[in-house]
Amino acid sequence: MIKVRFAPSPTGYLHIGGARTALFNYLFAKRQGGKFVLRIEDTDKERSTKESEQEILDSLKWLGLDWDEGPGKSADDSMYYQTKRLAVYHKHAEKLIAEGKAYKCFCTKEELDAERKKAEAEKRAFKYDSRCSLLTPEQVKAKEEAGMPYTVRLKVPKDGEVIVEDMIRGDVKTANSVLDDMIILRADGMPIYNFVVVVDDADMGITHVIRGEDHLSNTPKQIHMYKALGYQVPKFAHIPLILGRDKSKLSKRHGETAVLNYRKMGYLKEAMVNYLAFLGWSPESGKDIMAMEELIAEFDLARVHKAGAMFDDQKLQWMNGMYIRKKSTDELTDMCVPHLIAAGYITEAEAVSRREYLKKVTAVQQEKLKLINEIAGLSSYFFTEEAPLTDDAKKVWEKNAEERVKTLEVLLKIIEETGTDDKAKVEERVRLDMEAAGIKSKVYMHVIRVAVSGCTQGPGLFDVIELVGKERCIKRIKSLLAGN
Repeated sequence: MIKVRFAPSPTGYLHIGGARTALFNYLFAKRQGGKFVLRIEDTDKERSTKESEQEILDSLKWLGLDWDEGPGKSADDSMYYQTKRLAVYHKHAEKLIAEGKAYKCFCTKEELDAERKKAEAEKRAFKYDSRCSLLTPEQVKAKEEAGMPYTVRLKVPKDGEVIVEDMIRGDVKTANSVLDDMIILRADGMPIYNFVVVVDDADMGITHVIRGEDHLSNTPKQIHMYKALGYQVPKFAHIPLILGRDKSKLSKRHGETAVLNYRKMGYLKEAMVNYLAFLGWSPESGKDIMAMEELIAEFDLARVHKAGAMFDDQKLQWMNGMYIRKKSTDELTDMCVPHLIAAGYITEAEAVSRREYLKKVTAVQQEKLKLINEIAGLSSYFFTEEAPLTDDAKKVWEKNAEERVKTLEVLLKIIEETGTDDKAKVEERVRLDMEAAGIKSKVYMHVIRVAVSGCTQGPGLFDVIELVGKERCIKRIKSLLAGN
């Protein structure tokens, strides 16, 4: 069975790049009828936190990337936390030493730093010379009895090459002569990443390793470890990096990268998943908007690009807007209400008692929204008594100085007589009465919008009038007339 894994380090939030890697693994597994495994790589004791782990889990759950195996999926989670498997790694290291495939290295940091500086001075790449592999068993025993600390290194062949058969990049060859005898256990007994990831993947039966191309340089070392341990080498696929606008690797300086913060900003999980899938992959169908089921049905590593994928927040906003448009009024209202409460426009009790009004406000704004959290800023005049003119509205007000009073006097009479409940009737009266008064539509439409909303843009004008209501419309019109 196909089995893939996502193995984040709980040293911070789940960022966009990690989420895209998790998604590609998930889509591949589901397309192939396989399993998606979540593993927590928490060997960095100083930086790993439970808070970060929880944020990673919450991020994956929000995106809908539910794992088949991993934390919370079995009675014993120890398999999925590296800090709970230290004895397993030591057992593998001891086996390699016993088989002569690894050795204890007593070289001190000072000795290695001196060798490194010497290599720099001679303008050559530093490479450990494997001197400790030549120690006799008696010498090793004497050093241990003297209490000398040591690391454990894996012996790497000096001749030939290692070939990474990458499903995206083809064969990537590395000469063994450029590789060190790699440390697998530090002097404090902690295993290093390239060792534990191989042991974990082998123990979990991982068949395909799908990860960012920044891990490609680690892969030759890991292949040597698979072979030394006698494990089958999985298939590899190194996906392109996600780049910022300056074409460097996406980072905080390019803007927000934490997945859950996109939820706070008003992005929908469907839009995030859809957009992340397109960062380095394109469907054969050529479609832009694809639900998770469609992505699974089409996902193919053969269509993953080699070049870096540019993160475009404008494209993401556009896509988010498309998904907002697809929401039912009830669904969208549920999403918008927390933002209206946070803005102080309604209370939690009013979210229930004024539900029908909130649905109407949400419905008229649906076409304009790109982010859910925009609802408060776009809709303020629906929840306040006054509607102060924005800077743009003030310009429109001044531009129409000659006819604005006449326009508002006609409008005031219409609203006082007809009210605002029947927007079709209000629209007909406005068109007829303004025409009779000799006021052009390009004037009265702008002046009316400014008067009732304080803005120059928004939903349909007569939808606005209906929702603002008779009393507030009259109050706002009279306020402007009084100040004229």
